[in-house]
Amino acid sequence: MQFTFAHNNLNVADLSASLAFYEKALGLREVRRRTAEHFTLVYLGDGVTPHQLELTCLADHPQPYDLGENEIHLAFAVDDFEAAHAMHKEMGCICFENEAMGIYFISDPDGYWLEIVPAHK
Repeated sequence: MQFTFAHNNLNVADLSASLAFYEKALGLREVRRRTAEHFTLVYLGDGVTPHQLELTCLADHPQPYDLGENEIHLAFAVDDFEAAHAMHKEMGCICFENEAMGIYFISDPDGYWLEIVPAHK
């Protein structure tokens, strides 16, 4: 028996704002969508790996999500770290930098932290 990653999920309050953020900040694009009476699921892909990010928007949950201590994050490797940092700085979404480790974090519209790391060559 072998398990493989399928996707990660984040619940979002404003689907349009989240889709715009993930496309601009990380280049993720909608792969598929499922809409039902009480929810919409949108799967985003990077066009390179099979891994997807599922954004879930619940119709009856318009308030911000309580992220607790927000100690969970997703990490993204980027081939041009300096250009990504400049873009994210211009977007105003950098929420934490660790220069000693050579990484930083951006925050999405719902407050989820996303780690940005240089791609290993």
